[in-house]
Amino acid sequence: MYIIGENIHIISQSVKDALRERDAKFFQDLAVRQVDAGAQALDLNLGPRKKDWEEVFPWLVKTVEDVVDVPLSFDSTNILGIEAGLKTVTKARPIINSTSAEPERLEKVPLLAKQYDARLIALTMGKSGIPVSADERVTIALEALIPRILELDIDIQDLIIDPLVLTVSGCQEYCPELLEAIRTLQYAWDPPPAISIGLSNVSNAVPNENRAIINQVYCVMVMGAGLQMMIADPLDEGLKETIRIVEEKDGSTPVGRLYLSIHDAVANMEEPSAAAVDVDDPEQVAIWKTVQILLNKVIYADSYLQQESMAL
Repeated sequence: MYIIGENIHIISQSVKDALRERDAKFFQDLAVRQVDAGAQALDLNLGPRKKDWEEVFPWLVKTVEDVVDVPLSFDSTNILGIEAGLKTVTKARPIINSTSAEPERLEKVPLLAKQYDARLIALTMGKSGIPVSADERVTIALEALIPRILELDIDIQDLIIDPLVLTVSGCQEYCPELLEAIRTLQYAWDPPPAISIGLSNVSNAVPNENRAIINQVYCVMVMGAGLQMMIADPLDEGLKETIRIVEEKDGSTPVGRLYLSIHDAVANMEEPSAAAVDVDDPEQVAIWKTVQILLNKVIYADSYLQQESMAL
């Protein structure tokens, strides 16, 4: 699994504070820890940064590049800020995160990718927003995103399609459709573009105590659908262990065997089976309940893990 580390994110209060104070040591430590934990690229999410973008983007690039050599992913709605960052890169080939199929964005952002030889993340979102169904998201890729890349003579393998993870809290019906979008996009073009998602978005607005298991179970499911790249937290030891279990096919523990059963069912386009669950094991029961909400079989509630019933 190719991990783009998500932890330099303006939504974090500590990141906001460090950016305000230009605390280079904070960002360098966070960058090194993510890379040491296995991140193969780092997402720099600075938001729109309307006032001080001209100084902040280059400053952060120089700060991070002083201590790591991995690609930097520029995650912002500020196209000028992205370009200021791209101009400053001296090490690994950068990533732009992101364009969408919205006309103005699709017109301008791929041009930056072409000009600065950057890989490009493209969201399956048009001017009317994010469609629920997998087919509609794939259609956006086929009819808008890929044609624009080809028009500019950008190598299709430099395109990274993001079919968009939405939270299970309030957007539950999107979760199973994403699995189908990932599966279909792998056959949408020859050669196919890479596919990436923002994994932790699935647990946005969920109580903190439930976020880890939702992220881990969904990770197993999207890997079953064929995903090989994601923006995620490389410092999450539980998530790393989940990825390891799937990649090494380690069924040496009951939880490992359950995860592999879920992964293989998704890979075979089948529904995971409750027969693989030991109902006397609370951890396995929690995993199974999470599978059910992510497949939109049971209505999500913040208290879903505390409910006694288990859909079989």
